Amino acid sequence: MTESFGEWFSVHQGTIVYCVLLLGIGLPLLRFVGYLIRRGLRKKTSEQSIMLLSKGVVYLGSTIVVLMVLQKAGVQLGTLLGAAGIAGVAIGFASQTSLSNLISGLFLIWERPFAVGDVLHVGTDHGTVFSIDLLSVQLRTFNNQLIRIPNETLIKGSFTNVTRFPIRRMDIPIGVAYKEDIEKVIRILKEVANANPLCLDEPEPIVVFKGFGDSALEFLFGPWFAKADYVNLRNSLLMEVKKRFDAEGIEIPFPHRTLYAGEATKPFPVHVVPAPSESPAQPSS
Repeated sequence: MTESFGEWFSVHQGTIVYCVLLLGIGLPLLRFVGYLIRRGLRKKTSEQSIMLLSKGVVYLGSTIVVLMVLQKAGVQLGTLLGAAGIAGVAIGFASQTSLSNLISGLFLIWERPFAVGDVLHVGTDHGTVFSIDLLSVQLRTFNNQLIRIPNETLIKGSFTNVTRFPIRRMDIPIGVAYKEDIEKVIRILKEVANANPLCLDEPEPIVVFKGFGDSALEFLFGPWFAKADYVNLRNSLLMEVKKRFDAEGIEIPFPHRTLYAGEATKPFPVHVVPAPSESPAQPSS
């Protein structure tokens, strides 16, 4: 058996070396080409286009390399491709969802409603766009978990791109006690926003008196800020509002209910009346 293997190896030695070199050099070279594409186009086009182009080059090149290896090894590519076509038709009927995701991915690439690095709200899922592929979009949550969302879900449903524009408005609901002066509360909130270096001067922060709540006068406090400052601004604003309200003696109420006790119902007399007795029946004559 060893002699037969040695004879087979000596006969096909050139083919084996060719295939090993082609796989060993071709596949790493394709990865390097993908890296050059990502680096060269980083400042010229969107991140998702770069990612899809680099992956497309790597996948297409890898397919060509594998086909060259199979052809050199003596595999009949015509028969192989014919069988692959029949199998592809059968798989296609069984994978309509994947085809729908693929088409949806093409629409997302053409429409470009978000890019890698944007923050999306998709239903109950929230996170930063980590990867955009032809079949799905991957989000990295704020506690560092990965969420995979099929492209079909994004096309058929609605989502919110929180960081689409360079600036945002932070809407903070605030309630104060009914005894407080409305104009004073509005003035203090504007002063807090103007004193915070993370709040933008233009557009100006808004303070809206929304109405009368169950337990408080309700306000909407909405300063504008650069999208990268969300966490720092929210923490600093809430702490500063609490400090100013405490210093100015403004009460932040908690939900409460007022119960009114009515007059107790007086007892009323009850008389038991005996039922009338039945008269005895008269004897018949």
